[in-house]
Amino acid sequence: MWDQHYNPLGNAALSTIAAAVPVVTLLVLIASGKVKAHLAAIIALVVANIITIIIFTMPAGMSIRASLLGVVIGFFPIGWIVLNVIFLYRITVETGRFELLQRAIGGVTTDRRLQLLLIAFAFGAFFEGASGFGTPVAITGAVLIGLGFSPLAASGLSLIANTAPVAYGALGTPIQGLASVTGLDPYVLGAMVGRQLPFFSLIVPFWLIWAFAGWRGMIAIWPAILVTGVSFAVPQFVISNFINPWIVDIGASLISMGCLILFLKVWQPRELWLSPALRSHDESASTMKPAKPLDTTKLSQAQLWSALLPWIIVCIVMLIWGTGAFKGWANANFAWKFEVPELHNMINKVPPVAAKPTPEAALFDFTYLSFTGTGMLIAAIISGLLMGFSPARMIGEYGRTIKLCAISLITISAMLAIGTLTRLSGVDATLGLAFAATGVLYPFFGTLLGWLGVALTGSDTSSNVLFGNLQRITAEQLGLSPVLMAAANSSGGVMGKMIDAQSIVVASTATNWYGHEGSILRYVFLHSIVLACLVGVLVTLQAYVYPFTMMVLK
Repeated sequence: MWDQHYNPLGNAALSTIAAAVPVVTLLVLIASGKVKAHLAAIIALVVANIITIIIFTMPAGMSIRASLLGVVIGFFPIGWIVLNVIFLYRITVETGRFELLQRAIGGVTTDRRLQLLLIAFAFGAFFEGASGFGTPVAITGAVLIGLGFSPLAASGLSLIANTAPVAYGALGTPIQGLASVTGLDPYVLGAMVGRQLPFFSLIVPFWLIWAFAGWRGMIAIWPAILVTGVSFAVPQFVISNFINPWIVDIGASLISMGCLILFLKVWQPRELWLSPALRSHDESASTMKPAKPLDTTKLSQAQLWSALLPWIIVCIVMLIWGTGAFKGWANANFAWKFEVPELHNMINKVPPVAAKPTPEAALFDFTYLSFTGTGMLIAAIISGLLMGFSPARMIGEYGRTIKLCAISLITISAMLAIGTLTRLSGVDATLGLAFAATGVLYPFFGTLLGWLGVALTGSDTSSNVLFGNLQRITAEQLGLSPVLMAAANSSGGVMGKMIDAQSIVVASTATNWYGHEGSILRYVFLHSIVLACLVGVLVTLQAYVYPFTMMVLK
């Protein structure tokens, strides 16, 4: 057995700096724009191994095994989702269905701002609720680039939009993960998150359009933005507090989409915004091919259903794949568990991160049927067959998709290797303890701890599992509500989703803008920081000024 060491240098500040070196190396290399993302990830992984072995005293064999486990996890399930989303997208393009979808959306509105509300925010929230784990960014990024948005706009705005729904993603998986490590009631945790995020469900649509079109461009369509935000935020609050935390995103996104589409039947902006590029400097605009004028001829009913067919199939399959009943059946009959030798249960998480020495599992759950990516592949195959794609043609297209995504898959795997290694070595816990030492300011910095967790791991679920118990323990020591701070970990974490390296690579892959991950990171970084700080301010107000928000609604 090996016990994690959270202060290996005997000085909290120096140990924290050492723990930050791998992630800082990764972000700096990517943001520089001079190092390709896959090389940056590989270099950062080497640095992480050096730090964990030499400074944190993790046995070299364990460090290497943890890295290899992360590489495999990077492909299954994350890379598996990206690969099959892009496969579905390419099929719709090849069969002409995507062009029909463009015309269908153009029939609702040709205004780019309104298209962002409909696709990036509302449609993306549905896929976050149904499957999560990179699916919404992959789908909305591909759709926006197909609609003619610039690569930076499609990538960056998909990431910004995919924030408010994240805490309830994949049918409430982050909330369930948080409950499992804290011992708190998932319904109570979900309700508390539902008293934090609705404020940002109102803010994010305004923020999204401001980031794209500037202040004046945003104000010109404020009624539509307000309808979108209110029709998402109110159901998000009601469902999370009075029903359950599992169907929050599904219900809120469908209501939001429906309300926006109905509103646009009676209201349209005075001037249409037709530019597909960011109003601010958009370096990607020069890489775009001249856009063909969008055919806005009204589709027949047959054409409309033909355009929507692949996405209807995806929605149905994702809803089935997200249910506990299906996952339970599939995992009982179609799964293989691999316990990593000399790593599984050989590492102890120790106080104050855990209440008592707790062995860390090092398992690769190859639940191949219940993987979201498998559902996406099945949806793509069904769609392809119904659209007239022969099996041979489909195999050929899949081969081209693998070639297209190869570098991105390597990048994602290397990044997940860093996340897995830092988790098993206790490096990320060292960073977490630095936030936990902020005393009266802990409600603010504890929220940023959730943001850091998602930035490191790429997942709100992983961040909740990683830091949830630390939040509970620290809150109890400081006399704060453990429910509030555990929920804050999840709510703050959603704003880290847009800067985690894994999501950025998914976005660059979906928009076919490889090698520009640094540009995407630089674009979204400030948005992420500011929004995370606003969540921290709200949680601080809940802790000290408005404690009535802590009341559990019956």
